[in-house]
This record gives sequence, C-alpha cells and structure tokens, in this order.
Amino acid sequence: MTACSAQPSRAVPTCAVLIVAAGSGQRFGPGRPKQYHTLGGCAVLRRTIGAFTAHPGVGTVLAVINPGHRDLYDAATAGLDLPEPVPGGASRQDSVRHGLERLAALPCPPDRVLIHDGARPIIAAETIAAVIAALDHTPGAVAAVPVIDTLKRADGGTVAGTVDRAGLWRAQTPQGFRFPDILAAHRAAAGLELTDDAAVAERAGLAVSIVPGREENIKVTTPDDLTRAERLLNQSLTDVRVGTGFDVHRFAPGDEVFLCGVKVPHTHTLDGHSDADVALHALTDALLGAIGDGDIGSHFPPSDPQWKGADSARFLRHAAGLVAARGGRIAHVDVTVVCERPKVGPHRAAMVARVAELLALDPSRVSVKATTTERLGFTGRGEGIAAQAVATVRLPEQK
Repeated sequence: MTACSAQPSRAVPTCAVLIVAAGSGQRFGPGRPKQYHTLGGCAVLRRTIGAFTAHPGVGTVLAVINPGHRDLYDAATAGLDLPEPVPGGASRQDSVRHGLERLAALPCPPDRVLIHDGARPIIAAETIAAVIAALDHTPGAVAAVPVIDTLKRADGGTVAGTVDRAGLWRAQTPQGFRFPDILAAHRAAAGLELTDDAAVAERAGLAVSIVPGREENIKVTTPDDLTRAERLLNQSLTDVRVGTGFDVHRFAPGDEVFLCGVKVPHTHTLDGHSDADVALHALTDALLGAIGDGDIGSHFPPSDPQWKGADSARFLRHAAGLVAARGGRIAHVDVTVVCERPKVGPHRAAMVARVAELLALDPSRVSVKATTTERLGFTGRGEGIAAQAVATVRLPEQK
C-alpha cells in the first residue's frame, strides 16, 4: 500500500498540470517549433510553464514533448525543477493520454489535472484558479470566451449564410478535470481525433462547465501571433524592479580568469568554489535581488561540493529562470568590473555577447564596463577583482 493510498482522503485536492508541447508548429513556418521561439527574453514554453509553477494551487507540472526536440526543451527549461518530460504521440490526443498515464503511475496520482497548450504563454493566475475552483462542482471545466463577431458560412468564397452566435464560445486552455474521470475518458477515446480534451470528456458523458477566459490568452500559431503576444506581454508587465549585486574574488596562482563568461588570459586566476566569475556572480545577485529571492549563496551554497569548479553560467541561467517563472522579463543588465588588470576593453564585445546569449537578450540590453580605483585599495594593489551589477526586470502587477 502506498503512502497516499493508506490515507482515506486528502483534505485539499491535489492538482497537476499537463503542458502539451509535442507539436512541430508547421503553420508557424520554417525553423524551430513555435513553443521554442523567444518571447520576452525566454522561450514561449518556459513562460507557459512558469505561469503554472508559480501558481499556489498547482503541484506537479509535467510537459509532453517531441523527443526530437529534447535539446530545445532542455535549453528552454534550464534551471527549472521539473519532472522528466513525457514523449508525445502521433496526435495531440495521443500526447495527452501519454501524459495522463505518466501521472497515473505516480506514487500519489493527482485528484485533478489541468491540460494546457504549451504555446499559450499569457495565462492569467486568476483563470488558472477559476478552472481549478470549478472542479469543486463539475467533473470538467474549460476556459472560454464568448463569440462576439458575426459568423458567416461560406461556399466557394461567397457568403452562404449567417450562423447564430448565441451561446457560442471559443474554447481555450487550461481545461481542467477530475483526474480519474479524464484518464478513463481518454483511454476510451484512444484512436479517435477529437479537437480538445473537453470533447473527450463530453464523449464520455462528463459535464464540462465554462469558466470565463481572457482575450489575451492567445495560442501562438503564426509569427503574427508571436508579435501580438510580445505586445500583450509588455502591456502586462507594469511592476518594474531594479536589483543590485556586488562580488569580490582574490587572485590565486594561475594563467586565466573568467569574466562575464569569457576566458581572459592573465598572470593569475581568481580563487573561488566555482569558476569564480566575479562578474556573473554579481549579475546573478542583481537578478535575485530584483525579485526578492535571496542571494547566490542561498541558491548555490559554497559548502556544497557539487558546485566545485561549476560554470557560473548555470547560476545566471537559474536566476533568469526564476524571473521567467514569475511571468517576468529582464529589461536590461549593467555590469561594472573593477580591477587594474586584466584589461576588459579588448574582451568587452565578447562579454556582452556571452551575457546576452545566457539571458536571451538583445545585446543592446547588456552593458559591460570596467574601471579602476586609481591604484587604491585591494583592487588597486592587484590583489583581486570586484564587480557590481544592476538588473532591471519587469513583472506582472501583483493583485
């Protein structure tokens, strides 16, 4: 008997989320699938997942992906604490069923599940909460918006009639269900081609209630959709935060230092538990400070042997992932390196490019500067390097 089956009931129903992201996005055009394109400084899929990992009503968040996209998925979700993704199937319906079966195999399967499109990145926390709450009263619930435009039926490019729009809604996701019910419904519908999970539930005779959705909860299908999503995202990020970071490392015997992720030849190296990239450490702290989430030491303790010699790029990506998980974006970063030697100028362009790459920013949003202390203090005596950083992030306004 498992730990959860030994308990007759759970006071608070558990809710998992299935993110369906196994599509190839052929309508989007050539190149990478739409869910891996950049939106607001990070992948569409990362922003989608972040909306749910940050929600207090959600437990497990599980993605269903195309196994051929594993490298793209790993890059998009780097730093996020997620379970192993599920390989998708030949159709969306197959992919959802595969995900549900994985959840069913957990030691404690959820009581409820939300199923959401990986390419719907602008999902409001209130909509998520409303779909979950609706499951107190009905076996299923779907976020939807009423049809407000006049509908025409066409025949060969000519209007053949007007469709009564009364009672018509445009279904969105998330679509929520009591887990045992939707699992059974999907198993029974295997091999069919139903358009969404609500249709699977309807076929099984399950009541599905409508929860008011939002117009901005768009599904990115074409490049124009991505442009619109970028505009909507910018409009929603009204909480502007600024964080600062400062770090110091002393010199030690060696022949190179790492600054802003770039290897710079020098007469010494920097002493530290990781690669001692003083600039990336300061920038990581700046991002963590902007979102009020501790400092680099609280996330990556120097006493932990797993970070011995670690690439500081991992720390920076982790901090950027936390910003994205809160639905935010990084607007600009500014790093100042303080030392007499080595000279930063010859490497500045490479440093800007590396930081921009790590944070998925346009290089115009990255500044790297250097200064000295006119030979005063420990940096002036050539004993080490200091760095300070400022990061500006934009977050959704807290309700």
